[in-house]
Amino acid sequence: MSTKIDMTPMVDLAFLLLTFFMLTTTFSKPQTMEINMPVKPENEEEQMPLKASNALTIIMGENDKLFYYYGLGDPADNPEVIESDYSANGIRKVLISPKVRGNDKMTVLIKPMEKSRYKNVVDILDEMKITDTKKFALVDITENDKKLVSTKLGQ
Repeated sequence: MSTKIDMTPMVDLAFLLLTFFMLTTTFSKPQTMEINMPVKPENEEEQMPLKASNALTIIMGENDKLFYYYGLGDPADNPEVIESDYSANGIRKVLISPKVRGNDKMTVLIKPMEKSRYKNVVDILDEMKITDTKKFALVDITENDKKLVSTKLGQ
């Protein structure tokens, strides 16, 4: 006499559980960052020039290097270029420092070099969001900035 187990109820239960979990799960949505682009002024007189004392310039170089200095990069000012990184102890400490937080008019200028990676731009935009920096702009890098970085790398 052989023993035979009917597997039909177990298969039904497996499909019921599979259907239940498929219908009750929530799919993760991709997280995006909302960026509001500025409106072009009707006349150029409405734009106020940015003072060097109200500017922090961040330059993103190749090989995940990051440099920053206070000011607009005028060679006459001879700004001190400091090398940093994208960690919490790097550029984040600079962005939450009293020198940056204490100035309501402080604007962060983000300047990627030609050989910087797209990931670095995303990382620095994430740092702006994490540190709740309201005024920042992505701008083109100038020849003065390239000279400042090359002198810093030459040291």
